[in-house]
Amino acid sequence: MNQPSADSTLGRRRSRRLPKTRRLVIVVVAAVAVFAVIVLWPAGRLSWVAGWIYVGIVTLYLLVNVAYLERVNPELIEARMRMGKGTKRWDIVWGVIFGPILLAVYVVAGLDAIRFGWSTMSPSLWPPGLILFVSGAALFSWSMGVNPFFEKTVRIQTERGHRVIDTGPYAWVRHPGYVGFSGWCVSAPLLLGSWWAFVPAILSVVGLVIRTALEDRTLLQELDGYAAYAERVRYRLVPGVW
Repeated sequence: MNQPSADSTLGRRRSRRLPKTRRLVIVVVAAVAVFAVIVLWPAGRLSWVAGWIYVGIVTLYLLVNVAYLERVNPELIEARMRMGKGTKRWDIVWGVIFGPILLAVYVVAGLDAIRFGWSTMSPSLWPPGLILFVSGAALFSWSMGVNPFFEKTVRIQTERGHRVIDTGPYAWVRHPGYVGFSGWCVSAPLLLGSWWAFVPAILSVVGLVIRTALEDRTLLQELDGYAAYAERVRYRLVPGVW
């Protein structure tokens, strides 16, 4: 019997990867397009430089994040592209409430900074906003990189062999991804130049804190080994605080 050549085997592997690559391209392009509309439409003009720069920064992050996960944790990309069976009902309710609050950050920013000019923010606050975004996004990606169970929704992933992750940033706090995403939320008003956008941004962070508490309770009750991990790593989000 003839053995398949290395070239033919490689070709089959590439063909199997192609559908996933296409899906990723479609998802990223669609996400960027929708995000650009969300950011720019409330401003009422396409000449908003800060808005375009922000869309560009987020787009660059998405590309870097996908490339990073493809290298260190590729199975998570597939897992995050769907809603897993057994998602907690409270998390679905939380998502329905949280989504509009997060979107309001960008809507209010456009209305405030450009369309109506409700407040004025010094451009000197843009660099601190960029530092906050980059550090938060880096922590968010690092958390996903070391945690193969970092899905979009809260559930016990029995079919995927769900287990406690205590490496990387999880060695210091139990929910580092939420810390990183909080930085993302708070950086947006600074990068878009809107004081009023801090209202939904802070509400978004409050929502993340609430989800952290609910998820932590779920893991304590249902995930083997999590109680012992919580004894070792005492703090959920901020060492020495909570």
